[in-house]
Amino acid sequence: MKLLRYGSHAAERPGILDPEGNIRDLSGIVPDISLSTLSPDSLATLSGIKLENLPIVPEAMRLGPCVGSVGKFICIGLNYADHAAESKMTVPSEPVVFMKATSAISGPYDAVELPRGSRETDWEVELGVVIGTKAKYVAEQDALNYVAGYCVVNDLSERAFQLAGTGQWVKGKSADTFGPIGPWLVTTDEIPDPQNLHLWLEMDGKRFQNGSTRTMVFGVSYLISYLSRFMTLHPGDIISTGTPPGVGLGQTPPIYLRAGNHIRLGVEGLGEQRQFVISCNETS
Repeated sequence: MKLLRYGSHAAERPGILDPEGNIRDLSGIVPDISLSTLSPDSLATLSGIKLENLPIVPEAMRLGPCVGSVGKFICIGLNYADHAAESKMTVPSEPVVFMKATSAISGPYDAVELPRGSRETDWEVELGVVIGTKAKYVAEQDALNYVAGYCVVNDLSERAFQLAGTGQWVKGKSADTFGPIGPWLVTTDEIPDPQNLHLWLEMDGKRFQNGSTRTMVFGVSYLISYLSRFMTLHPGDIISTGTPPGVGLGQTPPIYLRAGNHIRLGVEGLGEQRQFVISCNETS
């Protein structure tokens, strides 16, 4: 299934994509694509619904973030060896973990806003893992049983905020609009192997990132097991699993986003995102 949320910001309603590409309204069935809706029992119920009986949503409706009420937005750094190399950093011996503020979450086609003082805002296409079942001290061989589905993430980063000064990654990753997710939450039955997905990103029509989840340093199962040692994972938590090479920081010379740029990115089977880059509203 391809689950989604549509409508104006902070007032999104749940929906599902039918085989013909129509968005069908789920608001009479579930309250949102979040929390208990992501449980195995709830997803099994949704999979049995006759979609043709649900109302069709007008095509002009905005798509919001594909998951609501996200509790934790956990990111993994340097999880592709070739990306670590282009960043001039050592491949880690265990996962590099940081958080992204949930206030950064935005819809897949919402504008990306450059924060005040931005000089080095960068792109990062990533596979997002959405937790569906509470996970604590999970064995690696069982880890995928705790996943509700997968989504596209653009882990936008302001490199100067991230690396200069005290070098705290969270402050370079958490500006408003720096976490587009979606367009869909694709359930695990459609993605049997998360370690065999093509992912890519283009800026202004030029392809910069072109990779595969096969080359992750730490795979999805390992990451879920690893994280569950240090924190309980709850339904709706998102794990953004790292990016392949081709980020702006790795270009010679580096290329960073400016107002007017267009970003397009996708992950095999999970859909595409499109974003227009704008400057921060000086009154906001």
